[in-house]
Amino acid sequence: MEASNTKLSTLNSWLAYLESIHPKTIEMGLERVNEVRLALGLVPDFPIIMVGGTNGKGSVCAMLEAILHRAGYKVGCYTSPHLLRYNERIRIAKKEIDDDRLCHAFEKIDAARKYCQTSLTFFEFGTLAAVQLFVQESIDVAILEIGLGGRLDAVNVFDAECAIVTSIDLDHVEYLGDTREKIGSEKVAIFRKDKPAICAEIDLPESVRHQVANMGTDFYQLTKEFGFLQKNAQWDFWGPKGWKFSLPYPALRGDKQLHNASACLAALDTLSDFVPVGMNEVRQGLVEVALPGRFHVISTQPMIILDVAHNPSAAAVLSRNLAKTKPDGRTFAVFAMLQDKDIAGVIQELKDDIDCWLVSAVHSSRAATADHVISEIQKAGIANNEQHIHKFSDSVAAFVFACEQASKNDRICVFGSFYTVSDVLRYIDSI
Repeated sequence: MEASNTKLSTLNSWLAYLESIHPKTIEMGLERVNEVRLALGLVPDFPIIMVGGTNGKGSVCAMLEAILHRAGYKVGCYTSPHLLRYNERIRIAKKEIDDDRLCHAFEKIDAARKYCQTSLTFFEFGTLAAVQLFVQESIDVAILEIGLGGRLDAVNVFDAECAIVTSIDLDHVEYLGDTREKIGSEKVAIFRKDKPAICAEIDLPESVRHQVANMGTDFYQLTKEFGFLQKNAQWDFWGPKGWKFSLPYPALRGDKQLHNASACLAALDTLSDFVPVGMNEVRQGLVEVALPGRFHVISTQPMIILDVAHNPSAAAVLSRNLAKTKPDGRTFAVFAMLQDKDIAGVIQELKDDIDCWLVSAVHSSRAATADHVISEIQKAGIANNEQHIHKFSDSVAAFVFACEQASKNDRICVFGSFYTVSDVLRYIDSI
């Protein structure tokens, strides 16, 4: 196949090009991406762990990556979205891919796309680039995070040796359906016949349970085929390969992290013939795992928390985490969301945890205006006065104001979107 006649010299120019060549940001379906995959001859010879679900995907990917890396495997990890750099999405041996290799991968995929006379979305390009790079680098095992849903997500064009669904709740309803049954059906479509299927969702819709049974997967559900017991300073796991005792709590903070960690360990139990992992590596991986933006505490006086919670179920978890770390003083919310998210639902979950709302829009064509967000806050019964609600031009201005106002006994929580957190993180890194 000939090289692409698109010659771009920088990663930023490639990313701008990828955003411009497809008419839709999101277009569900596997036909186009599979056609290009076949043209590339992209057939991975390494085991793939696929991770889907409404919330918790990033945490599960990070824990798997940390444990498998500690066990000495060359791990390829593909996640999305990124916070600061596109390179974050593709990591090999826990290192972000460099610009040059990314650009070469995009050039090869663009040539295949033109040969097939088809278009690809931004996400589809990135998915193929990740696997292309993993094949080139001869990795031992890949972790691939689903972008949206599962059944029609570009990642699902590949077959997983083991697939994990972390949770099932309402999000992206315009694409996946407006009930947990419909959304669950999309999520579990990443499972494969006779392959391990790990589910950390305890409340599995009955229709989805029947769907899984008909798929003929080797199914493992939290509290039934695997689970955990909490202790004061440690926890125990039980699963397909028996018990693992006296484990350290994951370095990731949060109410659901033992659910996520248990899903990881259940998956590794089922993959022990492919990628055996010892107890020391499990313990070290849990202690060393890091993931920015997930109840990420970057300061203690005042406490500053970054959390990408952007749907009601994630907001409910954030609320429980905030309740466990309640300061003596006030809690400031630096808050901005996308217009296609359930803004009212997120506010409802967190309205009792916030004393002062600092509202802005994010830098995205999908952004909700600050005025719209404020109207939803008011509808939740929160008075619009100088003490409770303030409007800002952007999230950084809101964060600077919070830092100026907060005493050492107060708390600042930045949440609502990856965009909100990334804007503030970028500002923090610049000072």
